[in-house]
Amino acid sequence: MREVYLDNYAATPLLPEAREAMLPFLGERFGNPSSLHSRGDAAREAVEEARERVAALLGAEPEEIIFTSSGTEANNLAVKGIAAGSRRKGRHIVVSAIEHFSVLHAARSLEKQGYELTLVPVDAAGRIDLEELEVAIGDDTVLVSVMAANGEIGTIQPIAAAARIAAEKEVPFHTDAVAAAGTLPLDVKGLGVSALTVASDLLYGPQGAGALWVKRGLRLIPLLDGGVQEGGRRGGTENVAAIVGMGVAAEAAKRDMAERSAHLSSLRDALISALPERIDHLYLTGHPTERLAWNASFAVEFIEGEGMLLFLDQKGVAVSSGSACTSRALKGSHVLAACGIPAERAQGSILFSFGLQNTMEDVDHVLEVFPPIVERLRQMSPLYARYIKERG
Repeated sequence: MREVYLDNYAATPLLPEAREAMLPFLGERFGNPSSLHSRGDAAREAVEEARERVAALLGAEPEEIIFTSSGTEANNLAVKGIAAGSRRKGRHIVVSAIEHFSVLHAARSLEKQGYELTLVPVDAAGRIDLEELEVAIGDDTVLVSVMAANGEIGTIQPIAAAARIAAEKEVPFHTDAVAAAGTLPLDVKGLGVSALTVASDLLYGPQGAGALWVKRGLRLIPLLDGGVQEGGRRGGTENVAAIVGMGVAAEAAKRDMAERSAHLSSLRDALISALPERIDHLYLTGHPTERLAWNASFAVEFIEGEGMLLFLDQKGVAVSSGSACTSRALKGSHVLAACGIPAERAQGSILFSFGLQNTMEDVDHVLEVFPPIVERLRQMSPLYARYIKERG
């Protein structure tokens, strides 16, 4: 049976060059970067080289990069750390309604501690309302956080414009760029942001590494105490092998970005173009043009996403129904709800996320096996039976 992996928003396969770079640090080069002897020196030099590579991807200075265990940790550090660093100024935070839970829940956590939280709405395509953002920022606002792009529906946000609004009011602006990194240019100076999150596992690097870029001079309180690693901003021994792999992956992403984007968008466009011709009552979610190169997300009416996932898996096709971080929670998508998509339609959410390893033959395989699955599930669907009866 043909195996087609189309869940690259959950994790991308490890680049061979990243794996090769990591191997010595899983073996003989096991030193702790904080040690003062030669083994420590070797590990520290490797971490600093990776820091330079990640910084180069973002147009940043190496000392502005803080390595973390994941994008989730980096987002938590940004939201909670920047808010704590500006506590004397105020206790108001502004985030978009479709942020990843690592931003939304971090903001909710601060709300329980006495902060005020404002969620800025998005339109039907998932684009943030800039006028609402401007109105939301007040004198006591200490942080605005809007993601660069939403991985679930693929919509790319007008980050430079949003950051400019925050800058005019002298409020730090953080963007979660986990879904965007590797296929969208992310020059932090050009964007005008104050902090930015990336994750290794969406860059074809290893899982277990992420990074937060923080603009020089921005005050940030650490979440983890116990050591002076990462310039005193994130205590704890670094995951040297994963950081090395992330550095190599970041360098490859910068080098190959144009080629990658062209390849991925050709697969995305082929599926988005052909699938509606084979399945009726199928709706593209997210923005039709301002969307990530690897994202083809749909809502299929009258059936549920979990059923499609299971039947596709039996045909060798791995996909997701929204964000992998919440896929086992079996809850409705807060992203689709914020876009105004009715709950009964949002239940049929399905995300095909392409990776570098995918080919046009993979698209053809989906086009062959997916329509019969939808047809079979609809034959079992009481919603579809009611629709057919009412239609006459």
